[in-house]
Amino acid sequence: MTTHHAPGPLDAPSRPAEPAHSGPGGPDPARSLAGPGAASSGHSGPGPFGGAAANSAVGTGDSPAPGSSGLAAAAPPGGDPVKALMYRHRELCARAVDPLEIAAALEAHGMTDRTAARFRHRDVFSLAEEMYARVPRHSSDRSAPPASAHAAPEPVAGPAADAGPSRLLILVLLPALPGALCAGLLAGLAQAPPGRARTLAVVAGVLAVLSAVQLCLRHGPLRSPRPAGVAVRLATLWLLGYAVLGDGLLDAAVRGGPDRLWPVDTATALGLALAMWPAVLCARLFTGGARRRLARSRGLGEFAAATRPLLLAFLTCYLAALAGLLALAGALLDASPALAGAGALGALLLLARLLLVHGHRAAPTVALATAAGVELAVLCSVLASRLPGCDVLAVPAETLIEVCGAEAVPTLACAVAAFALLVRAVPALSRASAHTDPGTR
Repeated sequence: MTTHHAPGPLDAPSRPAEPAHSGPGGPDPARSLAGPGAASSGHSGPGPFGGAAANSAVGTGDSPAPGSSGLAAAAPPGGDPVKALMYRHRELCARAVDPLEIAAALEAHGMTDRTAARFRHRDVFSLAEEMYARVPRHSSDRSAPPASAHAAPEPVAGPAADAGPSRLLILVLLPALPGALCAGLLAGLAQAPPGRARTLAVVAGVLAVLSAVQLCLRHGPLRSPRPAGVAVRLATLWLLGYAVLGDGLLDAAVRGGPDRLWPVDTATALGLALAMWPAVLCARLFTGGARRRLARSRGLGEFAAATRPLLLAFLTCYLAALAGLLALAGALLDASPALAGAGALGALLLLARLLLVHGHRAAPTVALATAAGVELAVLCSVLASRLPGCDVLAVPAETLIEVCGAEAVPTLACAVAAFALLVRAVPALSRASAHTDPGTR
């Protein structure tokens, strides 16, 4: 009597695979993959999935199709662990246009080269190649894309799907809108007399700039497949607001104020607004370059090795462009922008957005919230030190500001968060699963 083991992880049998004919009583990897509803017979019907398995496929996991009787209705064949794995990922195998697409999905589900060895393959890509090759593809099927060993994955709706006039709008005109609105607002304020009308103009201009930034995040290469959470939005707004208003407020608070309106860093505001265009361009080039490497690569390791320097190169290009725009804004407004603080903030925001675009939410949320929390904590500690007996609360902030200036607070907060996010982004964005159809992740 054969013992049926409970299903293990999604992509791996619960123990190393034994030979296909291991004898009576031996473990059957295919049955442990297929689940308790699998047929006990070793006979397989026509097709790689065992009879009607391919026709009943509705997903890559274990959930049966709505209205079906579960896995028992279309049991995978026994004795072949690869065939059993194909049964579990039947829809993915049927619609894949490249072996690397299957490999990326297996990787996203936690399979490693060590796990692939249990299926008698040296690595995940070798296993994916066999799964891809064993799926029948008929030329008469017009609904499926042509199979090619080097075909590029289908572009998903979003950054890579823009064409024609919409590409010009999304990649050139829309990213330039925040900078144009911010420049127009600052030029108008320089000529407007003080009063209520000036205040209303400032409020309307800030809302217009924020709305333009939101449009850039909803369309084009910076669009996330899922809306950013409330924590991400609030932290981003705080970081941007602090970059423009925070240094002056903190410096005034340390000196006993503010007893009047503190200075506003207009040069930093203009530089960050103008930097939306290079951010969109770098995100577009990185996504396109990664997908081209995905089409050419012959393995997950090769793809990761080619993608890591690509990410670092475009991040460096963005920081260089941001520094140039900040210097330009300072020259135009005859002011000194916070180069270090704004640069660290720009790197943090770009890395966070790239991770959100490619399906990672936890790390950007933690990084942005931590940086915003540090800035808020420092400001609150200085203000709270005015309470009786609480003078010690302001000692760390006052010491740092006395040595390095008020700009050191946002610089350290954003730089540390950006570095931590970079450590997370390099492996996460160099995985093939981050650049495939979100439905396969």
